[in-house]
Amino acid sequence: MTLLSQLASRGRSVFAGGAGIVFGALVFGGTPAATQAIETVTAVAGEVDEDIRRFCSNIADAARDRRYALQKSEMEMLQKDIDQRIATLESKREEYESWLQRRNDFLAKAEGNLVEIYSRMRPDAAAERLAGVNVELAAGILMKLQARQAGIILNEMDSKAAAALTGIMASAARPQDPT
Repeated sequence: MTLLSQLASRGRSVFAGGAGIVFGALVFGGTPAATQAIETVTAVAGEVDEDIRRFCSNIADAARDRRYALQKSEMEMLQKDIDQRIATLESKREEYESWLQRRNDFLAKAEGNLVEIYSRMRPDAAAERLAGVNVELAAGILMKLQARQAGIILNEMDSKAAAALTGIMASAARPQDPT
């Protein structure tokens, strides 16, 4: 039986005994006994209250320590979860950087080869092919060509397509964008 249940049963029996004494004193008319019974009940109730206070103060430190231990274990679990997520993000970042490096290497090779191919083409054939390509790619190729070759190719193009490519090339050649 725990201390708390012992205190509760003692308190009930004391209360029942005290109530019996008070009731007997009232029925039989003895006021000194009734007063004495009330003082006894009050003293026992005060003793029970003191036992309860002592019990609560004795377990307060243990309860606080247990609460801190639970919070610490929860924090450790959260830290492990965060560390795991960071590791996952780092691996994804490394994978992305590797992919980006392969892509940039490929583009550098392809760009160099592509510019060389267009530089060896006849101007009218190059103009026709560049008209069918993405305008940004076409402008990039023309910018990499020698100015004389690019001018001849633009001369062979449709005037609207040549104007669009020239606008893109002019925008790309600016040192900084207007604010």
